[in-house]
Amino acid sequence: MQLVNAVSLILSVALPVGLGFLGSLAGDGGDSDWYKQLKKPPWTPPNWAFPVIWTILYVMMGVAAWYVWLHGGFEKQGVVLGVYLLQLFLNLLWTPLFFGMHNLGAAFADIMLLWFTIAANIYLFWHVEPVAAYLLVPYIIWVTLASTINLYVWIHYVNDSQYHVTNRPDLHSKSS
Repeated sequence: MQLVNAVSLILSVALPVGLGFLGSLAGDGGDSDWYKQLKKPPWTPPNWAFPVIWTILYVMMGVAAWYVWLHGGFEKQGVVLGVYLLQLFLNLLWTPLFFGMHNLGAAFADIMLLWFTIAANIYLFWHVEPVAAYLLVPYIIWVTLASTINLYVWIHYVNDSQYHVTNRPDLHSKSS
């Protein structure tokens, strides 16, 4: 492998892994008291699984983007890699919306946009390098699972006051 290709592979993997780490700084994630009190669906994976699976997925995403980059870089694959960067942005945005701001509706809207962007990425990557598209399949499966968890929590959060965030002021109470 040429040095340029090795460096580009490292950078391609470092980008999603680094953004994933950056996103994890928003809130305390699955360890927060807020998240622990939420009613979650029975199919929710254990908390330890999330950072492990996300790290694997970020590496796979980086390798997939690298395969596409090898077919002409941004000069020839600008649109394809642009869609990839858009899905990275949407992925980064979800964590602060969900864990940081506790805005479950906005997080769900974001994850739906993310899902469609990943689907578009798979389609576009397929036409450049099928292996790159295959590398994104576990990602869309995981985001599908995460979407169902987000929706479930949002529905229960909105309809069951027992699961409202305890550190937010009650907007319906009168101040003394």
